Amino acid sequence: MIIKNVNILTMDREKRVIKNGVVIIEKDIIVDVGDNKLLDKYEDDYIIDGQDGILIPGMVNAHTHVPMVVFRSLADDVPDRLKRYLFPLEKMLVNRELVSIGSKYGISEMLLSGVTTFADMYYFEDEVAQAAKEMGIRAVVGETVLNFPAPDSSIPYGGLEYGEDFISKWKDDDMIIPAIAPHAPYTNDDAHLKMAFDIAEKYDVPIMMHVAEMDYEWAQYKEDYNMTPVGYLDSIGVLNNRFLAAHLVHVTDDDLHIIKDRKIGISHNVGANSKGAKGVAPAVDMYNMGLKIGLGTDGPMSGNTLDIITQMGLVGKVHKLFNRDRSLFPAKEIVEMATTGGARALNLDHKIGSIEVGKKADIVIFETKSINMQPVYDYYSVLVYSANAGNVDTVIVDGEVLVDKKMLKKCNINNIYKEMKGLHNNIKKVAERL
Repeated sequence: MIIKNVNILTMDREKRVIKNGVVIIEKDIIVDVGDNKLLDKYEDDYIIDGQDGILIPGMVNAHTHVPMVVFRSLADDVPDRLKRYLFPLEKMLVNRELVSIGSKYGISEMLLSGVTTFADMYYFEDEVAQAAKEMGIRAVVGETVLNFPAPDSSIPYGGLEYGEDFISKWKDDDMIIPAIAPHAPYTNDDAHLKMAFDIAEKYDVPIMMHVAEMDYEWAQYKEDYNMTPVGYLDSIGVLNNRFLAAHLVHVTDDDLHIIKDRKIGISHNVGANSKGAKGVAPAVDMYNMGLKIGLGTDGPMSGNTLDIITQMGLVGKVHKLFNRDRSLFPAKEIVEMATTGGARALNLDHKIGSIEVGKKADIVIFETKSINMQPVYDYYSVLVYSANAGNVDTVIVDGEVLVDKKMLKKCNINNIYKEMKGLHNNIKKVAERL
């Protein structure tokens, strides 16, 4: 496969930009990157003409709950949404069918917006994994563990047994990385957090968790242990380089040094945190300290979107406003977090996250013909502040074209949409009773 006539943002260490560039792909691997002189070197078995578009590595959604898309636009302005609305809805409605349908719909949205890898925490994660496998996207999928019965477990902490079985079945897949996902420190006691950690150690898989997101979480750990949530997790020995922490809104300087020392991955979810009035995470400090920080959408009931393009614009605007400094987070740094940063957070940067020889062919091409994409003076700024999901023209994952000319190639979006709409009336009836 030859991709030509594109402006390549390699996102390598030198942040090379190659105008009128060419990418050569053999099967699932990038084998050459350079200018249009490469066209004389390789035979043109299959050519993609980028039409002067912008080519970047596939974007990484470092934290989400994909099946939750079926609940999108419910209770957007309700206080205490998590306990008052979301947990009851999930208890009454979430089953295998809902998770499968929601996963396919959400994955469709991600692919059409240039997300090629996502990290998910939810229930019936084998259904999420199966949907991801069928649709060709790369995924890290973690079974949720809670201290009360969940949709896929009739007993508290049943996610541990479910999760271990799930991990053992998917452990050797080349596109799906299974994980264990304790929901949060305040919904897991220390004994079960250690059990989850031991499972991650046993199978050498990620462990994912919401950390330092809530005001009451901070207050609880201050009162009970005179520690921060991060300090508490470190004190019980569950933090290491396979740990992915979502949110990290309420953290201290000492917490950031713990995160750096333990090489923890971070998902910065600025859209969901802003909408939920949770606060602004110190992402500027995290980035400047060289922490493994990527971008996530959180669940589509929290942030209402599954695309990282929306998050990029919010990162720039929110942090400039919050710190009253428009020079913070140049667009190049934000694109880095959306690609290489997410790959580092998931410990996948040896495979994905940059356009380099030997890396997996996970690639996105933005068209620049639409009215909102011109003029182009700075490629990074165009992506962060001008582009939207509708500008994604081509998406390649593991060397396979999954989106071509803004259309899904491997599945029928109309059929997926009909299945998702079929859930609507029942969800609405239940929601009206809450």
